[in-house]
Amino acid sequence: MNQRLTKLLLLFLIAELPMFAQQKLSLTIEQALQIGMENSKALKTSGFKVDAADARASEMNTLGLPSLKFTGAYTRLSDVPAGTLSIPKGLFGTVPGGPSLPPQDVNSVLSPTIVNNYTLRATLQQPLFTGGKISGAANAAEYLSQATKEDFKKDQAEVLYSIKAAYWNLFRANEFKKFVDENVNQIRSHARDAENLVKQGMLTTNDLMKVQVQLSDAQVRQIDAVNGVKLSMYVLNNTLGLPLQTEITLASTIQINDRSWNAVDSLIDRAFEKRPEVLGMNARVKAGESGVTAARGGWWPQIYLIGNYNYLRPNSRYFPAIDAFKDTWDATLSFSFDIWNWWQTGYQSNQAQAQLAQAQEGLSMTKDGVMLEVTQSYLGVNQAKERKAVSELGVKLAEENYKIMDDKYKKGLAPNSELLDAEVALLQSKLNLTQSLVDYELSVARLSKSIGE
Repeated sequence: MNQRLTKLLLLFLIAELPMFAQQKLSLTIEQALQIGMENSKALKTSGFKVDAADARASEMNTLGLPSLKFTGAYTRLSDVPAGTLSIPKGLFGTVPGGPSLPPQDVNSVLSPTIVNNYTLRATLQQPLFTGGKISGAANAAEYLSQATKEDFKKDQAEVLYSIKAAYWNLFRANEFKKFVDENVNQIRSHARDAENLVKQGMLTTNDLMKVQVQLSDAQVRQIDAVNGVKLSMYVLNNTLGLPLQTEITLASTIQINDRSWNAVDSLIDRAFEKRPEVLGMNARVKAGESGVTAARGGWWPQIYLIGNYNYLRPNSRYFPAIDAFKDTWDATLSFSFDIWNWWQTGYQSNQAQAQLAQAQEGLSMTKDGVMLEVTQSYLGVNQAKERKAVSELGVKLAEENYKIMDDKYKKGLAPNSELLDAEVALLQSKLNLTQSLVDYELSVARLSKSIGE
C-alpha cells in the first residue's frame, strides 16, 4: 500500500513539474508597460472606484425624473357586526293612500363586513420644484465621477512610472554586474602577470598581495552585484504582477534622445492644464459648489405631482362596500415647506460650504505641489544631462588611462599601484556612466509625468 502511494505521489510530482519550472521572458520596455498595466491590482481597484462613481452619478440623475411604483397588499380584518339600519314597527303610523307598513321591525344592512382586503396600487410621482436640491445633488455626483476618472489617470501615470523605474533599475543592476565581472577578470589577469613577475624577481611579494587583496574586494562587489540583479528582478516581477521567480531578459536598452524642453514656467502652466491631480481637484471644487446649492435647496418649498391608480377590494370610495375589485384614480399636487427644523438646513448649508472651502484649499495645495514637482523634475533632467556628458568623457579617459598603464606595467615602466588605480578608476567611471544614463532616463520620465504627458 505504501509503495502504491509513493508511486502515485511521484507521478503527481512529475506531472506538476512544469508548473514549478522557472519561467523565462524577454521583454522590451513597451511589453513590460503593457503587462504591468494589465496586471496592476492598483489600477483594477481604481477602475472599480470609477464604476461606482459613474453608478452614483446615474443614480442621482434619476431623482429628477418621474418614478412609477407598484404596491400590493393583503389585509385580514377581525370580524365585526355589519352596519345596519333598524326601522321599528309603527314608527311612522299609517299613511293614507300610502303603502302599508310591515307588522314587525325592519333591519337593513348598510355596510357588510368584509374581512379580506386586497390592495393593488400604481403610483406616479414627478418632482416639480425642489429649490435645486435634486439638481445640485445630481451635478455634485457628476463632478465627483469626473474627479474619480482623473484619479484613475493619475494612478495610471504612477503605475507607468513605477514600471519604467523597475525596468531600468534592473538594467542598471545588469550593467553593474557586467562591469564588475569585467573588473574581476582584469584583476585576475593582473594577478597572473604579477605571479609571473614575482617568479622572475621583477615584483615583490607585497605587490602581489596588493593585487590579491584588490581581487578579493572585487569578488565581494561581484557577490553584491549578483544579489542586486536578483533583487531588482524580484521588484520588476512584483511590479508587473508576475511570479517572483520569473527570469526576465531585458530586450531594450537606453536610447539617449536629448529632447529640448520649454522654460519651466511654461511647463508649469502645461501641468496645470494636463495633470490629473489638478483636473480632479477642479472637479471636486465644482462638486462642492453644487453641494452648496443642494443644501440650500432645503430653504425652498418642495412641490411634487403625485398620481395613483387604485384597484381595491373592497374600494372605500364605493358605498355601500362590496366584496369585489373596483378601480379608481387620484391626482395630488403636494406642497411642503419646513417651518422649523431646529436649523437643520442651516447646518447642512454650513457643512457644504466648509466642504467647498476644503476643496478649494486642496486645489491650491495641489497646484503648489505640482509647481514644486515640475521645477524639481526640470532641474533633475538638466543635472542628469550634465552628469551624463561628464561620465561619458570620464569613461573615455579611464579606458585610455588603463590601456596606457597596462602597457607600461607589462613593460616594467609603471609600478603595480598605478595599474591598480587605473583598474579601479575604469570600473568606477563605467558605473558612473551607467548610473547617469539610468538617472537621465528616469528623470525624463519623471518630468513627463509631472507635466501630464
